[in-house]
Amino acid sequence: MRTPIAGILIAIATSGAAASEATAQDRSLVLNNQLQLGDVISGVTLNVETTTAHVTVSNAATGNTVSGIVQGGAVDFRNVQQMNGNVRAITTPSSWAGEIGGVVNANTQASGNSATAGAYGSEIALDSDQRTGAVQIEAATSLTGGSARLLEGAFVHAGANGNQMTLGGESTRITGAVRQSNDATIRASNLAETRYIPAPAVFSTQAVGNATLSNATGASSYRLDVGQRSTGTDIVADTSANAGNAWDLSGRASATANHAVLHNAGGSLVARTQQENLSRVQSEAVVTSFDFGVARSAAQGAGNVVSVANQDLYLELDNSQFNTGGVEVTASFAGTNGYDAYVSADAVGNSVTGFACAQCQGTMTIANDQTNSGSVSASANTNVFGQGRAVITGSNAVGNAASFYVSQPSTGH
Repeated sequence: MRTPIAGILIAIATSGAAASEATAQDRSLVLNNQLQLGDVISGVTLNVETTTAHVTVSNAATGNTVSGIVQGGAVDFRNVQQMNGNVRAITTPSSWAGEIGGVVNANTQASGNSATAGAYGSEIALDSDQRTGAVQIEAATSLTGGSARLLEGAFVHAGANGNQMTLGGESTRITGAVRQSNDATIRASNLAETRYIPAPAVFSTQAVGNATLSNATGASSYRLDVGQRSTGTDIVADTSANAGNAWDLSGRASATANHAVLHNAGGSLVARTQQENLSRVQSEAVVTSFDFGVARSAAQGAGNVVSVANQDLYLELDNSQFNTGGVEVTASFAGTNGYDAYVSADAVGNSVTGFACAQCQGTMTIANDQTNSGSVSASANTNVFGQGRAVITGSNAVGNAASFYVSQPSTGH
């Protein structure tokens, strides 16, 4: 049966032949073509004085989204998504002046194009093309006022991405191609101004131009081409986490132009990855606390990143990365009296990692070509003006990084 479907959510179940034995008549066909021309904006505003329980905020804005799932049989999944409007998700708890008795959980997400394909005991033949124009994609959250008391801590995140493809499943075979092109400016920002946090608190941001993320388990296998290109002016992640007195405070920021992660277990993984970045990548994490127990400030930035791992016999990777965009990473902490401060800044132009399972007598075939002509800088700054116990600070800047290894996986095969 061939059934063209264009929409948001597709679920296909086939009770006939297994995916590896599917005939042409057993295959389903999904055709998705989405074009978004207008702006997509989502906003949340909170004025909170005092609560005795938790506070949860979910705020998301997406230009185009599609999800397809198949169980048994096989599916041809063809996806075309074009985003030509601005996307903004803004969370503004404008003034928190009192006590929050429970945990604060807030997640703000802005996406240009998003696609998900999953399979169980099946086969996916994939052909996907995602593009964002010269627009603005922004996710921002702020907790201001400087007098909030978060008694049970907080986990607050802002994430922005141009294109994202998510693949996965169990006992499945995934073949085909993913093409992603980002011309948008991507920004994720998180500002926290608080007085007292006597519990773990994490404020984080992530900005990504193009992302392909895949995880398959069981007797699965891949033969996949991933092509990513980012030409947007800026890709920025900015976190500023501040408190008068914090017991366990973390500020994290991560910005990446092109990101591809492929993970497989139970079969072969054959991949070809091509990444090109012309965007300027900036990542900054700032953490301040007058009195502190443990304070952590961590920032990461990259032009191109590929991570391919197979917890089975065979891994084949043909990787090409080209970066001309500058990568600038800064992490800092400032406090007066406290205990331990950890500050780290990591920047890389091109990075690739390949892994195969030694316990499975795994083998690898690798072809790697990396070129970086953009400036790469990492800066870590720590200031303790009064008395502290331990300060651990480090920065790392690399033009091209490649790591390939065969070892025993962390979980048993």
